[in-house]
Amino acid sequence: QVQLVESGGGSVQAGGSLRLSCAVSGYTYSSYCMGWFRQAPGKEREGVAFIAYDGSTTYADSVKGRFTISQDNAKNTLYLQMNSLKPEDTAVYYCAAEPWMTPAQCLGVISLTYWGQGTQVTVSS
Repeated sequence: QVQLVESGGGSVQAGGSLRLSCAVSGYTYSSYCMGWFRQAPGKEREGVAFIAYDGSTTYADSVKGRFTISQDNAKNTLYLQMNSLKPEDTAVYYCAAEPWMTPAQCLGVISLTYWGQGTQVTVSS
């Protein structure tokens, strides 16, 4: 059974940084995309950043240059380093995964097969 468990959310002032983690278990696909969505109150869910099994990445335009996605295969953990945070980054962030899709494909959809429970990120001005 695939499980994704996020951690690392919290509250920070604008300009600050946070690092989200997603512990992955039971995921045995050799080809996949994994990454992060976010959803703010009253807004649609949007893809933020995704990474493939080979380390290739893709980012939403709104976070390019500020967020970095990475993975530690030895620890089965996915990370999202968020720098220069803005109030508009406030949202619940979800870790998600999909087998047999590229990062670009995952960025273009609003729902993947496997999801975590979400972690709140709040950025104050």
